[in-house]
Amino acid sequence: MNYHEMREEDIEQTLSTNYEQGLSLDEVKKRRNQFGFNQLEEAEKQSAILLFFSQFKDFMVLVLLAATLISGILGEYLDAIAIIAIVLVNGFLGFFQERKAEKSLQALKELSAPQVTVLRDGQWVKIPSKEIVVGDIIRFASGDRIGADVRLIQSNNLEVEESALTGESVPVAKKTNPLSGVSMSLGDLENMAFMGTMVTRGNGIGAVTAIGMKTAMGQIADMLQKAEVMITPLQRRLEQLGKILITVALVLTALVVGVGVIQGHDIYTMFLAGVSLAVAAIPEGLPAIVTVALSLGVQRMIKKKAIVRKLPAVETLGCASVICSDKTGTLTQNKMTVTDLWSGGKTWTVSGTGYEPKGHFFYREDKVLPNKDKALQQLLTFGMLCNHAELKTKGEEFVIDGDPTEGALLVAGIKAGLHRESLLQQFSIEKEFPFDSSRKMMSIIVSDQNGKRFAVTKGAPDVVLGRATSVLWGDKLQHKSQEVHANVEKAIGELASNALRNIAIAYKPLDRSSSSHTMTETEIEKDLVFIGLQGMIDPPRPEVKEAVRECGSAGIKTVMITGDHVITAKAIAKQLGILRTHDKVLQGHELNNMDVEELEEVVENVSVFARVSPAHKLKIVKALQNRGHIVAMTGDGVNDAPAIKTADIGVAMGVTGTDVAKESSSLVLLDDNFATIKAAIQEGRNIYENIRKFIRYLLASNVGEILVMLFAMILALPLPLVPIQILWVNLVTDGLPAMALGLDKPEEDVMKRKPRHPKEGVFSRGLGWKVVSRGFLIGIATLLAFIFAYKAHPNHLAYAQTVAFATLVMAQLIHVFDCRSEKSVFARNPFGNMYLVWAVLSSLVLMLLVIYLPSLQPIFHTVSIEWKDWLLILGFSSVPTFLLAGSFFARKKQ
Repeated sequence: MNYHEMREEDIEQTLSTNYEQGLSLDEVKKRRNQFGFNQLEEAEKQSAILLFFSQFKDFMVLVLLAATLISGILGEYLDAIAIIAIVLVNGFLGFFQERKAEKSLQALKELSAPQVTVLRDGQWVKIPSKEIVVGDIIRFASGDRIGADVRLIQSNNLEVEESALTGESVPVAKKTNPLSGVSMSLGDLENMAFMGTMVTRGNGIGAVTAIGMKTAMGQIADMLQKAEVMITPLQRRLEQLGKILITVALVLTALVVGVGVIQGHDIYTMFLAGVSLAVAAIPEGLPAIVTVALSLGVQRMIKKKAIVRKLPAVETLGCASVICSDKTGTLTQNKMTVTDLWSGGKTWTVSGTGYEPKGHFFYREDKVLPNKDKALQQLLTFGMLCNHAELKTKGEEFVIDGDPTEGALLVAGIKAGLHRESLLQQFSIEKEFPFDSSRKMMSIIVSDQNGKRFAVTKGAPDVVLGRATSVLWGDKLQHKSQEVHANVEKAIGELASNALRNIAIAYKPLDRSSSSHTMTETEIEKDLVFIGLQGMIDPPRPEVKEAVRECGSAGIKTVMITGDHVITAKAIAKQLGILRTHDKVLQGHELNNMDVEELEEVVENVSVFARVSPAHKLKIVKALQNRGHIVAMTGDGVNDAPAIKTADIGVAMGVTGTDVAKESSSLVLLDDNFATIKAAIQEGRNIYENIRKFIRYLLASNVGEILVMLFAMILALPLPLVPIQILWVNLVTDGLPAMALGLDKPEEDVMKRKPRHPKEGVFSRGLGWKVVSRGFLIGIATLLAFIFAYKAHPNHLAYAQTVAFATLVMAQLIHVFDCRSEKSVFARNPFGNMYLVWAVLSSLVLMLLVIYLPSLQPIFHTVSIEWKDWLLILGFSSVPTFLLAGSFFARKKQ
């Protein structure tokens, strides 16, 4: 039903209600049975047990569990226990992460009013908001949260803060007149009020038109539940990697068992060797190490004022190609600030942003004192007098209690050295005519210390100018001729073209003998003296422009999506460098006529979307995703939540953001600073590079292990390594340094590279070749060390296996430093990552304990190595890295 188009009497009839009596208790009971309670429905949740077991459905994990079972059957209980421990740890991490992730609907519920005042059987009573039914008559006043969607039937200076729902940066003045237009956005429905919005001024009465999931808030909740959660690039890459590794493991296992049986080895021995190879091929620690690396990244992000709610989001930010940013409170400060003043042909500018009462006044480029200019002083004084706002402090921050527009006028006066308390000692306010949306003005009658009486009026510039007969021009009054009227209109237009919200100030001298009690607003608000204009704007955050520029140099496009008017949106976007010369601007009514496919055709060229609804935001995100972009969506309002959840990564504001937005997001900015997103992107890119580093390290090491075993089988040699040794290498030698690689600092050019393509494989940019070539050399070096030791001690297989074990460990620990750079082991300072240095030293100590500690030798099938054989071990283990380093320098010379 288009209630906004109906007359009040038609609404009363349509809803079968009574404006004087409200609904009867019997009627309320009947409607509740029909429509239910006024509350948001929650989607069915997955049980904790099912959620826990869902962590083990990954194919790679299932293969590991199979290897565990086989190891247990064959009596290799240490192998089985170690593998199952890793799988369980990884499962619990995923379980607890998901358990705390989905709280969006609960936050939405908390936005609903806990109690409302409703008319029942002719009596106004307070009830819980969930007991409201369609057709109820409810009333509300300043400070109340509206409990359902209502059509207004009475409005007394009513203004409602709807920014969380519509994106509007200032409260909306409400009226009761019918509106025409079927496809109007929420922000245009001035005779409607919506569940969860806050009354900031005045009072009103409305008839309930929708409750629960049928409200505008409920529709957002429904979209939130249905929003598709995208799989992250990291998850796609690891899934791809797992399939490759498992395929390799199964093929090699079959190959080794087949070769061994053909050569005459018994099936049990070869099956055990096959299981060893499977263990070698699959890096059991990889899921845990990825989780730890992401968790460490999260800790660094917290220091940079960003809280990560979902681990994969850290890496996803690193490949973001588009940031869709809300304007109000994200790119701007959500604090109206007077920046320009005009009077008598002169324009002054004011420095300072937000509500902090610090700033200077400038005429052209010269600093001026407001008290030296009569017109400027009057403009500021009267703007402060005709005002109800109060400036307060909240911790170290200045906040406004009252209307943001009046707050801007108040702060401008304080910057000029004026104080409301001292003004009220000079002027006494006799009567007030409150702001009314039909008059678009507010007036007061004041008298000064000399007994002079006059009226002060502030309001919409065109209305105030229309009521004026003269204009203050410098120190003189001029009759409002056509020329003077045109000059003032020109000034109004110039300020408006800069996206400034203009407030006009005027006054009118009054007869001393007239009584203020008998005066009407019609008498007062005519024959005015037009003083001037105060132009204000919700200013951009000062650090955002540089952050947008740096994102641009990193190949990341910033797109503004706002519910605000197009003029304001364009002006802010130009100031921040978001809107460039040939970029397009699309408005909500244009998006109404486009489906996702049509939007896809133009979306690449659009930098600003203005006057949009929550459904539009979803459409924009999907269109960008369909074009192959990894989309980050920032926002702070309830209206942003569905798009935040659907985006590849949702970013919510921690200070001004609603709980709904935060709970829907993957990342929360503690300082609401767009520049923090840039730091987060840098961190995300570095984490992905670090993940590539330890994948390179782990897989090259595992390839080395596989080839040692495979080549030994082909050459009909005994097994160079036993399964428990391979597992020890995978967990200790591989695990500790791999985690330390996750702490590597970013390289200098990380924010000068283009975003990774979302389809880029883990082995792109030559990583696959590096894994194979390094792994081949490590395997050959280990095998040669084994052969030399076995020939020297032909009757002591355990000794040769221990030498092979030590060579493999040393080769990997030297190779880990090579993994810090795409170029060479010498490209970066080896002491630039001290965590890695300590990890390598720890692995060395643990290796020596396994070899020389008598109590550990039977478990790991090791024996003590003579010191002269360490020369052999060090020689072979250093060959792979230094051989490749030599080829790097040879290429560099060419």
